Amino acid sequence: MNIINDIKKLNVGRVYEDFILKDHTTYKVGGKAICAVTPDDYEKLIILLKYLDESNIKYKVLGNGSNVIFNSTDYDGVIIKLDNFNSLKILNNKIIVGAGYPINKLAIRVSRLGLTGLEFATGIPGTVGGAVYMNAGAYKTDMGYIVTSVKVITPDYKIKTLSNKELDFHYRTSFLQKNKGYICLEALITLIKGNTKDIMELIEERKIRRLETQPLEYPSAGSVFRNPEGDFAGRLIEEIGYKGKSIGGAKVSEKHANFIINTGNAKGEDIKKLISEIKSKVKEKYNIDLKVEQEFVE
Repeated sequence: MNIINDIKKLNVGRVYEDFILKDHTTYKVGGKAICAVTPDDYEKLIILLKYLDESNIKYKVLGNGSNVIFNSTDYDGVIIKLDNFNSLKILNNKIIVGAGYPINKLAIRVSRLGLTGLEFATGIPGTVGGAVYMNAGAYKTDMGYIVTSVKVITPDYKIKTLSNKELDFHYRTSFLQKNKGYICLEALITLIKGNTKDIMELIEERKIRRLETQPLEYPSAGSVFRNPEGDFAGRLIEEIGYKGKSIGGAKVSEKHANFIINTGNAKGEDIKKLISEIKSKVKEKYNIDLKVEQEFVE
């Protein structure tokens, strides 16, 4: 079975052979996938999904790769990129936006229009779909506060709209994360009219703080662990003596202990090992199970 030729015959969109994952993840790690496909529209995506499922070929929907860790070995599956699902409509304070639209770009755009509620996302390098899936957030707010509904493809290839309540948003999780096979296509976001000057000043102030406190000069995927209730993952990592700890090219940032950075030649396996060691040491010392925010892709 020649998977690439079969997918090309489906005529569902552009097919990228020799798709190097480290070029498409913010950690800059990962081997090669069988191929990547950017479906032209929803119908073409459904055709592709049916083929992959019927052929028993694994796949991964990948946004900007800002929260995933691939191994250095090849990924024996197909990557689906929703880059073409990038439409944007702004109707007063209602935003209808495609899953492939960059969330930080959207946040800046609506903030300049004086709409408040998405300022937290100006520092998040993911897509709208990824942000909904992970319930991305910062500064004590997240997507769950602003997403009214989401258009999805269901595991039986139907297009359906899920309400905010059905999406079951909680701290860094959602219905989509717990129910594999649902794919975010588009989100309806509701914001509030605010003062453009105040909004932009807040964004600038937070940008300065991020540059001072986060290792943005290195490849990483943001916070590694969720903060346990009433505490900070970074503090616990410092307490076990892991600030600055390295395995291969992966290193716990000396600027912020809840970041793991790629110092130049890290492998996904190095990052996973470091995460595993931190989890184990924190559990041993404090009896706290740190929850990983990032996703390991096998």
